[in-house]
Amino acid sequence: MSDTTQLQKPLSSIPTDLVSVADYARYAPSFIPHAIMEYVAGGGADEISLRRNRTALDALHILPRALVDCTAGGTHTQVLGETLRHPLLLAPVAFQTLVHPEGELATADAASVLETGMVASTLSSYSLEQIATRCSAPKWFQLYMQQSRDFTLSLVRRAEAAGYSQLMITVDAPLHGIRNRAQRAGYELPAGVEAINLKDRPPLPRASFDPSQSIVFQGMMSEVPNWGDIAWLQQQTRLPITLKGLMHPADAQKAQQMGLAGAVVSNHGGRTLDCVPSPIDLLPSIRQAVGPDFALLMDGGIERGTDVFKAIALGANAVLIGRPQLYALAVAGKLGVAHMLRILREELEVSMALAGTPTIADITPASLWRANP
Repeated sequence: MSDTTQLQKPLSSIPTDLVSVADYARYAPSFIPHAIMEYVAGGGADEISLRRNRTALDALHILPRALVDCTAGGTHTQVLGETLRHPLLLAPVAFQTLVHPEGELATADAASVLETGMVASTLSSYSLEQIATRCSAPKWFQLYMQQSRDFTLSLVRRAEAAGYSQLMITVDAPLHGIRNRAQRAGYELPAGVEAINLKDRPPLPRASFDPSQSIVFQGMMSEVPNWGDIAWLQQQTRLPITLKGLMHPADAQKAQQMGLAGAVVSNHGGRTLDCVPSPIDLLPSIRQAVGPDFALLMDGGIERGTDVFKAIALGANAVLIGRPQLYALAVAGKLGVAHMLRILREELEVSMALAGTPTIADITPASLWRANP
């Protein structure tokens, strides 16, 4: 489908054949311009990590217990000191007006109705204050640390004032990955779509390079945050800080030793560095490294309630939902996002009941089966 193809307008009711999260991905190309669809759906380089995120989840199997009394069951859980209706959160997804004019505001409405935590992106199309006003569910702010510490701090102060209860700092995308699928489609950020929270950001200094220097190492990477910047920010805010995009157990341990609140095990949806493991593959070793009390979240490939179940069994306290929220938003606006979340919640409840694990705490590594290698 080309960008000149007539697109459908967002639906006002849910079709009878739209019954799973994957169905939203099937519907989405009829609602999203081709280049934008390729940008959203695509991964880094050869998309090995993108595919692995899904196949690694499929390789895990649930081992059910029979005759368990589940009548007192439920999906409520505690994550980072907050009570969640279920262990699902909407991941920080940038520029949501790419797919729907109401963007993050519609997503916030859906999160409120389904009592689902929402992580608002630094790169949102609407201001963090506008999103906070619309979201009555738990709301966290995702931060891309800026070159200017003063401007970074101004974003944090705005999040504090707007009522965000957690700060999630993305650390796995200091620069864009090689996104060939989006390049082939000719993707460019459309006119009228902007990162409104960065509107008043001071101009970035012009870099000059010696011919022997690298635009990547001496250029882009000279401007990205490091552990010292995280330690500085800890001293500036009362908000608990979680690092998003940790994949090595040693990094998770360092975050824990620094007194950070938690970590998100993530490969950025397979969109940055290709050829890295899937988060679900790394989750057990990271949980072992940090022990039972350090908060771990996970994203990457979540499309079913059984996927949520598997992540919890291997050590996640909750999961984040990324691309599916954009597909659902494009197809049916706030109704679509709410429906997508309800599908996941109900699938998780059914999975828990059929597995004989009535509460989130009952889901453990013993709830899974692996074939002998």
